[in-house]
Amino acid sequence: MLKGKKILLGVCGSIAAYKSALLIRLLVKAGCEVRVVMTSSAKTFITPLTLSTLSKNPAVSSFEKDEQGQWENHVELGLWADLFLIAPASANTLAKMANGLCDNLLLATYLSAKCPVMLAPAMDLDMYKHPATLQNLKTLQSFGHQVLDANHGELASGLVGEGRMAEPEELLDKVESHFAKKKRFEGKQVLITAGPTFEKIDPVRFIGNHSSGKMGLAIAHVLAREGAHVQLIAGPGKYPVDSDSITLVHVSSADEMYEAVGERYPKSDITIFAAAVADYRPVSPAEEKIKKAGESMTIELIKNKDIAAEMGQRKSQTQINVGFALETENEEQHAREKLVKKNFDLIVLNSLNDNGAGFSVDTNKITIFSVDQKPKHFELKSKQKVAEDIVDCIHEKIQS
Repeated sequence: MLKGKKILLGVCGSIAAYKSALLIRLLVKAGCEVRVVMTSSAKTFITPLTLSTLSKNPAVSSFEKDEQGQWENHVELGLWADLFLIAPASANTLAKMANGLCDNLLLATYLSAKCPVMLAPAMDLDMYKHPATLQNLKTLQSFGHQVLDANHGELASGLVGEGRMAEPEELLDKVESHFAKKKRFEGKQVLITAGPTFEKIDPVRFIGNHSSGKMGLAIAHVLAREGAHVQLIAGPGKYPVDSDSITLVHVSSADEMYEAVGERYPKSDITIFAAAVADYRPVSPAEEKIKKAGESMTIELIKNKDIAAEMGQRKSQTQINVGFALETENEEQHAREKLVKKNFDLIVLNSLNDNGAGFSVDTNKITIFSVDQKPKHFELKSKQKVAEDIVDCIHEKIQS
């Protein structure tokens, strides 16, 4: 099952570092290729020579890896791995990871990693239960990382409680389970729209909105991790894509988005309309910058094509369409009307009346409506977690 899998093992400064030697032996025996990156303090608990001998690869801990000053490429390390397993993960390293600090090779590699991350905490009881540590673990989970529970037992301090790193055999089981997990959207073709559209008034000015595209981008990453091939049609904005399974297509106006979606829609199994597309555009955009004149100015607008509604008319029985409704009043009524009018299978409602929901923020609070199921209400969460909830509901819809 693990033959040929590339495991990058991070080792932090903890008495549990001695367990990393056995863990490497188990991983190598299972057929994994293992490379090791250590913090400087980890070397006080176990030597790089031991870990490099067992892994058959250099165990690195600094940016310069030999006497000639050859540079250790943390980016290459992060791109190489199929899984980054940090075991033991100390309280210090967890805190730095949660806050994006980068003062050693392990952390630089972590911030460059494109693969899933698995964390096995190891520390004393009071440290493990401290509110700061618990918050850091929650933050790391919100990043999509798998945080393994520490074991209960006798600790190095002599206390008895939670904080022991999981045993190497348990960690091997977790790694096997990770790779054995069936990806729910394997081979599915997914089309997602995200962000705003800009409707040109003149070469300088436009009609737009505050959409950042964060929600659509988060959904794209969740689906890519689940095996889908994603086409992300994105309006103006920044879209940091970290998956080879996501193809990013930049557009600017509603017409450009309409053309891009229409071209790709026939081959899409699932289409998610998360973009905030402008309803209207200027009839005649000026070719030169409009100069200020008079006390008022009138711009004639014409209605844009309703991309979601038109794709809803083209939808086959095997396709799934998911819409979004951002409302400020009569939210549920408007969402249900859109669900029917645009032939959606699901619609995701969020309200600008809810604190922390809406445009340009990192959180959202949603309700998901379906044509044949009761509404599902969710609490305020990070957009990453909201994306996971939405993907879960899409999977349930496919299964029903």
